[in-house]
Amino acid sequence: MPPEPLTPEDILRATEDVLRRYGPAKATVVDVARALGVSHGTVYRHFRTKTALREAVIRRWLHTTTGRLARIADGPGPAGERLEAWLRALFAAKQRKATDDPELFATYQVLVEEHREVVSEHIADLIGQLTTLIEAGRASGEFAPGPPDAETTAHAIHRATAVFHKPAHAAEWSRPETADALTTVIALLLRGLRA
Repeated sequence: MPPEPLTPEDILRATEDVLRRYGPAKATVVDVARALGVSHGTVYRHFRTKTALREAVIRRWLHTTTGRLARIADGPGPAGERLEAWLRALFAAKQRKATDDPELFATYQVLVEEHREVVSEHIADLIGQLTTLIEAGRASGEFAPGPPDAETTAHAIHRATAVFHKPAHAAEWSRPETADALTTVIALLLRGLRA
């Protein structure tokens, strides 16, 4: 029986393993190919450059978070409850990534600095989801109407909650008081949105 064809997903999983093992400075496409038992040319057929491969790995990693959050933002229920669930899910996802696989998390922090445009896309997705939630709350009368407009408000919420999702604050995420602080910030945000 012939072997299963190599998929981009196979390559991305192998790349994560290689990055975890060697770190971003030493990991190469040849290492990824070796881990898969193929030539580096085979990897390049799916990802034309090392940069494209690394960007795909980052997008995949970030999409695991934005995909779950999109289901909350677009789901049923009052906008305030969904906003709270969304903020808690974002914090939990980032916290889990930092604590469950610290080597890979550290690697991603390096890669993210090298590929800022991918991070900008991720942030735009997050802002879009927050905007959806705010617009839903305003449309239902649960949140007070603007100004500012929903997108500006979404940016403000994203910035106001940065300590709970920006990787630079990862060392604080495991502290017991951080969860309490998130609860307080969410309560303040919801009070402000409803005022």
